[in-house]
Amino acid sequence: MSTSAASRGTSRTMITIATALMLFSMFFGAGNLIFPPQLGLKAGDNFWPAILGFLGAGVVLPVLAIVAIALSGTSVRDLARRSGWLFGLIFPILAYLSIGAFYALPRTGAVSFETAVTPLTGLDSLGASAIFNLIFFGVSLALAWFPNAIVSTLGKVLTPMLVILLIVLITIAVASYDTISRAPVEPYDQLPAAAGLLEGYLTMDAIAGLAFGIVVISSLRGHGVREGKPLLKATVTSGVIAGVLLAAIYVGLGIIGRVLPGAENLESGAAILAEASNATMGQAGQFVFSAIVVLACLTTSVGLISATSEFFASIMPGIKYHVWAVAFTVLSTVLATMGLDTVLAIAAPVIGFIYPPAITLIALALIDSALRNKAHLNWTFRLAIWVAVIWSALTTLVDLGISALAPIVSWAPLQAQSLGWVLPVLVAAVIGVILDIRSGAQTPATAE
Repeated sequence: MSTSAASRGTSRTMITIATALMLFSMFFGAGNLIFPPQLGLKAGDNFWPAILGFLGAGVVLPVLAIVAIALSGTSVRDLARRSGWLFGLIFPILAYLSIGAFYALPRTGAVSFETAVTPLTGLDSLGASAIFNLIFFGVSLALAWFPNAIVSTLGKVLTPMLVILLIVLITIAVASYDTISRAPVEPYDQLPAAAGLLEGYLTMDAIAGLAFGIVVISSLRGHGVREGKPLLKATVTSGVIAGVLLAAIYVGLGIIGRVLPGAENLESGAAILAEASNATMGQAGQFVFSAIVVLACLTTSVGLISATSEFFASIMPGIKYHVWAVAFTVLSTVLATMGLDTVLAIAAPVIGFIYPPAITLIALALIDSALRNKAHLNWTFRLAIWVAVIWSALTTLVDLGISALAPIVSWAPLQAQSLGWVLPVLVAAVIGVILDIRSGAQTPATAE
């Protein structure tokens, strides 16, 4: 009996670790690889506050999103409905499209071609891009075809390969050079932590965490983890392990940007890593770097195809998972072939709009769990979310050139750093909590 219990415990531990590795690989994609080295270079002597800001948006928020979904026991769609049917319908669709076929998914193919294939082979034509993306997304679709097998595919096979290659690159590069003192440049010279936070936004992982939460829960259920506390514990543990691993890799990649001689003459984080690979490992370094890029993007692509297809199949049951998977794969192939600039131009306004409500939703889910025995948060969700939506919409319109709206939002602290929404949303949430606590206190008297 005790042997059986120990065996089950060991099996659950291995499943949790494999799920954490799967989650890490789903988070760790194109932007996660190339942003930290560029941050390390530009932040210079302000590296630590900048990288901590980056970790806030690129690690803490995604892990909190996983925890929020686990604590609520719902999908992002059910959670969003707390703010009304309209937000509950539109927000999840925008979230999944932004991490799916409209941005993050085609970006995996575009970045793989531009930073891994072109430097290695010299191929840079539209035809070469089309052929590569057909192969890349074809493999992604094949690996995502059976969603229940993704833990085994990513967590037990591809992710360990990716992590080993990353550790090799970071260890050799960091050991080969000494830290170089550099003056920080904009935007890291004034508010490095805020600048790092905004850079972390671009990973899209806070939004991805809301989407991936249900994938993690489904995977653990499929591997026999029981409902209730065991499932909650395994989900949170997987998220934390993935977050710790992400943080360690980000810091290591950032340090490469700090220590690499001549990094200031390179154009991007990808170029910094490619040069570090070549300088420390010779010709083999380019193959190592290309393998890291393709593996990072491939594992993320598989996770995104699976997550977005499962979501749209759930809201439109008449169209099966595999139909959605094929449709998103084809669309992503076309957009990726057109290049990274095209992908960014399409997605930028949506990304800027969706982040404030997404972060607000994560925070409210955690607050709701903490206050569950004291108040049911109705007004809090509605007031805070809609203030975030309206503020974000106004800011997006100003960024698109409608300057007449600027005075409405320009007064807020940190608006210049795209964080002006924080104070209005916080005020709305406090008002909502007060109203909800008062409503809860008055309910028994009304019943009497």
